[in-house]
Amino acid sequence: MDCWSPSLTVDDEFEKLVIRMNPPRVTVDNASSRTATLIKVDSANRRGSLLEVVQVLNDMDLIIRRAYISSDGEWFMDVFHVTDQKGNKLSEDDVAERIQQSLGPRARSFRSLRRSVGVQAANEHTTIELTGRDRPGLLSEVFAVLADLKCNVVAAEVWTHNSRMASVVYITDDETGLPIDDPDRLAKIKQLLLYVLKGDRDKRSANTAVSVGSTNTQRRLHQMMYADRDYDMDSGSTNDRSKPLVTVENFADKGYTVVNLRCPDRPKLLFDTVCTLTDMQYVVFHATVIAEGPEAYQEYYIRHVDGCPISSEAEQQRVILCLEAAIRRRTSEGIRLELCSEDRVGLLSDVTRIFRENGLSVTRAEVTTRGSQAVNAFYVTDSSGNPVKSETIEAVRKEIGLTILRVKDDAYSKSPPQESGRFSLGNLFRSRSEKVLYNLGLMRSYS
Repeated sequence: MDCWSPSLTVDDEFEKLVIRMNPPRVTVDNASSRTATLIKVDSANRRGSLLEVVQVLNDMDLIIRRAYISSDGEWFMDVFHVTDQKGNKLSEDDVAERIQQSLGPRARSFRSLRRSVGVQAANEHTTIELTGRDRPGLLSEVFAVLADLKCNVVAAEVWTHNSRMASVVYITDDETGLPIDDPDRLAKIKQLLLYVLKGDRDKRSANTAVSVGSTNTQRRLHQMMYADRDYDMDSGSTNDRSKPLVTVENFADKGYTVVNLRCPDRPKLLFDTVCTLTDMQYVVFHATVIAEGPEAYQEYYIRHVDGCPISSEAEQQRVILCLEAAIRRRTSEGIRLELCSEDRVGLLSDVTRIFRENGLSVTRAEVTTRGSQAVNAFYVTDSSGNPVKSETIEAVRKEIGLTILRVKDDAYSKSPPQESGRFSLGNLFRSRSEKVLYNLGLMRSYS
């Protein structure tokens, strides 16, 4: 079958000229719908436009209830029905301006987005990227190494999926508060973290990278886990009821591949699926998104960047696996613990050490610093991936501070009583982690 080839080889300067001649037009409509604000985007089409718009809406913490997308040809026309996190319509103050800035001639090109790292300004922090095999206590070991190397963690995000871990960590020097740019020091940080990631079992696929730049952290995490091929591994922990339903078939008459997706709805779902299709080198020409109840429905008409639909069953299956992985990566497993306290060097090392000593495993983490306050969220399970007993959670809270660490999940209170005595698996994983830290020369007394 002949392939339709879009104009993807247009010179960058000509592309910029087209955008300047046809600047994006964004309108915010609060009159057409009783329940949502309509955001309409018209722009000259270029690769990555859809992802950029969805990323802006994602960064603004908006909930996308419906979306109608069309970018066939040289023009990009989308309509998004959005609300805030509480389900309310938006004010029109700065929504249109922020989206226009993201698509305008001064916006970064799609190519630079793929090369850069981190959301923090380049002159403020140093970025560390980590990928490797997940295991109980891994995060504790990582933060212990950084604390010992006089690195202050100012922000971080950690995802786990299919026994793999990816993290983007932003650090500064704990004495000066400035980015770390000394090549020898960076090389030592990278070497020791790689040793921690490899442990006893991941001799081949662990990876560390240190860089300075800027992009969306969650965008980067998707790229890292996709490159780590987390979609290739069997996940036995997700039950069939919550498993995403993804189908892929060719629409021969029009030369498209049609992707249909149905799964439980959650925030940022559209961002996650569009990221994955983009990373797989597919272009979305038309799409319909409906997410007004507990379940979300998405339909995409796509072609590869070379203009061809998917041509093999193997590739169809790969798209299904990659989209399923993209949805599951952000699906939060475990109890959410929120920590808010005065920030200090070594805080994360101490908190995650206490988690480890009590047999908790971190499945996802969001670390931020607001002024002098550390505002962190951790999703935790026990070391086997099961729900944590309430007694264990309360013991951890008492050790860290009842007013500092709060539970944002009521399910743990319904868990069965815990047997008396110390949780033996916690001690087992503690000794394994301490062995790694001892070999690094970072062993401390935790008594």
